Amino acid sequence: MSAVVLLILSLAACNRGLQNNEAVRQGIIDRMAQKGVAGVDVALTSVKFNGNEADVVASITPKGGNPAAGMSMNYHLQQQSGKWVVVGAPATGGAPHGGAAMPGAANPHGGGVPAPEAGPAPEGGNAGGAGKMPSPEDLPPTKKK
Repeated sequence: MSAVVLLILSLAACNRGLQNNEAVRQGIIDRMAQKGVAGVDVALTSVKFNGNEADVVASITPKGGNPAAGMSMNYHLQQQSGKWVVVGAPATGGAPHGGAAMPGAANPHGGGVPAPEAGPAPEGGNAGGAGKMPSPEDLPPTKKK
């Protein structure tokens, strides 16, 4: 009888062993490596375990950089083959993995300037600096020394 109780406690401990923040953090780091993202620090802001699933808010910052220069990302993970695997990363306050700001959205790199709208340049000109370089005739004169 005591062998059965010991077996049940051992199995419960093994299952509980994967419900720790470091294992979840490693799952997020593995996902970022798959996406080609390197040189960042990952800190978990919150973790909510629900059986073999977890919902996580992580702070992603440049390696050794200022935490204010980072972004917050939501992740949904599942336990698969004994480790945590990201199965969903809904969009949050920052740009999505590998992406830029959505058209009309605030610039994620600061300045509060919206990203330019996609589309053709206006007739006879440059679309607010986007597109090709102006011709030398369109530049203001310079003072010669």
